[in-house]
Order: sequence, then structure tokens, then C-alpha cells
Amino acid sequence: MDPETNKRDDESRAQAADTASVRMVGICGSLAAGGATRKVVSLALSGASEYGVTTKLIDLRDYELVFCGQVAEKDYPEDVFKLRREVGEAQGIILGTPEYYGTLSGVLKNALDLMGPDQFEGKVVGLVGVAGGHTGAINSLNTMRTIGRNLHSWVIPQEVSVADVGEAFEEDGTLKDPALDQRLRDLGKVVARLSILQQRIRQDEFMQLWEGLPRW
Repeated sequence: MDPETNKRDDESRAQAADTASVRMVGICGSLAAGGATRKVVSLALSGASEYGVTTKLIDLRDYELVFCGQVAEKDYPEDVFKLRREVGEAQGIILGTPEYYGTLSGVLKNALDLMGPDQFEGKVVGLVGVAGGHTGAINSLNTMRTIGRNLHSWVIPQEVSVADVGEAFEEDGTLKDPALDQRLRDLGKVVARLSILQQRIRQDEFMQLWEGLPRW
């Protein structure tokens, strides 16, 4: 095998390792067991996994959280710190919510209030929402975009709103509209690709700084 082929193989292996080291989480902002929000977040993560990134669904049903400010931080249950760790370790984030009376769910807002820029700053974020009405979750998505900006994250322009969610799924849990299914997967792919690129850029900058250090 010629040296150029060896070099390409080494680069491919390095890129694969870089990709596998990228973590993405999807936060389900609904407490409904097996609900529509969980399904759409899972679809977005499924799209992301096609790029080889490590994905995790964070279902807030599984976390014992308190209301932000209800007790002193030292008295927060362990699940608050677990949530912070899991989101903090991720490079890409999907936020999913049902729309209630024109805004995001209280459980997701409270979870975000329990976190902050330490978990979100500089990270790539994608947004998905579901709603029972014809207009979809547009208001919730706009609100989450504002929250993401205040958390100093990079919220991608693509977003997915599932309207008339009560009629959107087949009995087996799949979306009736294949185009909508693909949009959710594509959103996950965009977050994954940008997270991978961001990670590589940071590594390249580190190597440039390292190589530029003075020799003693």
C-alpha cells in the first residue's frame, strides 16, 4: 500500500474517532408516557445517529426535579446534577416540546431554568415542537429560539413543527407524513454535522496553539 493511501486511511480512522466522540442529547419536554414529543425527538436523534455520533434521549419523566428556586441549590436532588452533567457533556442538543396555550411546556422551561450557559454555551441546538392545533408549535419554537440565544447557544435556522399532532401518527407510532418524518431526521443530521465540524475546528485550533508554543 502506497504512503498516500496509508495517509488517507489514517485520516479516515481519525475522522471516525472524532465523530464517535461527539455526543448529542435530545430533551423530551413532555411528561406524557410514549407521547408525541418523545417520538419526534427520537426521530431527530435517529437522523443524527446516521453520522456516527453518540446519542441519548433525555426523558424528563425519568428525572426527579424540583422547581427552580424552590430549595437551595445544595438541596437539589441528584437528578438535577445528573441532568446538568448529561447535557454539559453533549456537543449537540435537540429540544422538543408540546405547545401549551401558545408556549413551551412548564416541565421543559423548568429544566432549562435548572441549567444555564454552562450546559449550552457555544453548542449547536435544534428545535422541534408538536401541537394539537392547525398552526402547530410556532410560538413555542420562537420562544425556545430566544431562550437558546440567551443561553449563548447556536440555534440552527431549521426547525420542525408538527401540527394536528393527534392525527399525525399511525397506530404503530410512525408518522403518517413521510416528508415530515424526513424533515425531523434531517434536522438531527444538521445538528450532528455542525457539532462534528465544531469539534474538529476546536481540535485543529488546539493543535495549532500546541504546535505554536515556545520550545524551552
